[in-house]
Amino acid sequence: MDHIAAAEERLLHERLRQKLNEVNAAAESHLSGINDHINFTLQKAYFKCAHDCFDRRYKQDEISNCVENCSVPVLKAQNVVEAEMANFQERLSRSLRVCQDKYEAAKLQKNNSNPLGDLESCVNQSVKDGINMIPHIAGKLKAYLSIED
Repeated sequence: MDHIAAAEERLLHERLRQKLNEVNAAAESHLSGINDHINFTLQKAYFKCAHDCFDRRYKQDEISNCVENCSVPVLKAQNVVEAEMANFQERLSRSLRVCQDKYEAAKLQKNNSNPLGDLESCVNQSVKDGINMIPHIAGKLKAYLSIED
C-alpha cells in the first residue's frame, strides 16, 4: 500500500470513529431519561422496599427473600434496556460489516475507482439509519417502563 492510500485509510478511520461517537451521543441523549428512571425512580423504590424488609419479626431468609423481591423491577428494567441496546449494537455492527465486506470486495476486484469513498458512503448511511432508529428504541423502552415524556 502506498503512502497516499495509507493516509486516506487513516483519515477514513478517524471519520468512522467520529461517526460512532455520533451514534453514542445520540443514544446517550435519547436514553438519558430512561437511565434516570432506572437509576433514580426504580432504585429509590428498591431501597425503600428493601428498608421495609428489615423487621425484627422476620427471619433472615424471609428478609433475604423480601430484599430479593424488591430488586426485581430494577433488574428487569436494566435487563430489558441492556437487551434492546445489545440488539441495536448487533444490527449496527452487521450493517457496518456489510460495508467492510463491500470495500474488501471492491479492493480485490479493482474495478471501482473509489472503494474508500464507497466505504465512507456506506458507513454514513448505516450510521444515519442507526441514529434514526434510536428514538424508536427509546420510545419502545419508555412504553415498556411506563415512562411519560
